[in-house]
Amino acid sequence: MKKRKLVYSGEPRRLDVFLTETGENFSRSFARRLIEEGLATANGKLRKPSFVLNEGDSVEIAAPGTDKRQKGFEDLVLFEDKSLMAIAKPAGLAVHPNAAGWETNPQAVLLGEPTLVSLIYTARPELAKGGIERLGLVHRLDRDTSGLMLLAKNAEAQEVLTAGFKERIMEKKYIGAVAGIPAKRTGSIDAPIGRASGFKKIKVWEYGREALTEYSVKEKGKGCALLEISPKTGRTNQIRIHLAHIGHPIMGDKLYGGPAAPRMLLHSFSLVFAHPVTGKKTRLEAPLPEDFMTAWKEVKGKAVKAAAVKVKTRSRQRRG
Repeated sequence: MKKRKLVYSGEPRRLDVFLTETGENFSRSFARRLIEEGLATANGKLRKPSFVLNEGDSVEIAAPGTDKRQKGFEDLVLFEDKSLMAIAKPAGLAVHPNAAGWETNPQAVLLGEPTLVSLIYTARPELAKGGIERLGLVHRLDRDTSGLMLLAKNAEAQEVLTAGFKERIMEKKYIGAVAGIPAKRTGSIDAPIGRASGFKKIKVWEYGREALTEYSVKEKGKGCALLEISPKTGRTNQIRIHLAHIGHPIMGDKLYGGPAAPRMLLHSFSLVFAHPVTGKKTRLEAPLPEDFMTAWKEVKGKAVKAAAVKVKTRSRQRRG
């Protein structure tokens, strides 16, 4: 871990403010986190961000370093060429920190718990340079969702791939296990999603944004089913919200009423898209991980009951 020692001079100044003026391009939020993590001290002692420095005080800064927790990225790579990578994100791994400071100070991803971007920064530090924003991210998955994610390796590929998700030209397929068995083999859920005033949780709401999800039943269990799911729009938590809305929440989804399971049983299985450089139709897949298959085998033999869902909406559900 690289350390730097400075001696303060000048009018009294807060420690966190001083750190932003060291020439290291520290944002205020990043400076605060360094102090809170004990990586920035004053006069050899842990301080609060509001600690006031005076003439002659010493400040020691230790850049956040990589450790064993940050290893393992290469094991997640499914495909790679000069423009992009396909990653198999494990369930339980957040894509990025909640604090936004990491976007301007990529080193901030090394603070706190491991995330996908901290793994990327450790293994591929060059992605923090060269005009690539957000360490190459072009989309995201929920923490407890596993599966396929794309990463751009240059700014041009990032622009094209990001546009592909925004313009809905990416063909996305998920595999999910739900409580209950849908009445029909195939179905389509057309219900707007948004956050109503006074509610923290995103939900189906008549004044929300357009959202469309299609699904088909692939396997039936005892009071549950394994679905292939195709979100046609890309709203936050769309699949989880839509399936809970029709009374078939994702198993293990605590937020939207899914029955208990060893993990949330939702997996990003495949993407079909035009390659950002060649334009060639490209299909990438992330096989179901072992923990998903083990969990599905465990729950499909048990009778489960979906959480009661009460909905007042003008949304539509079409079933084939």
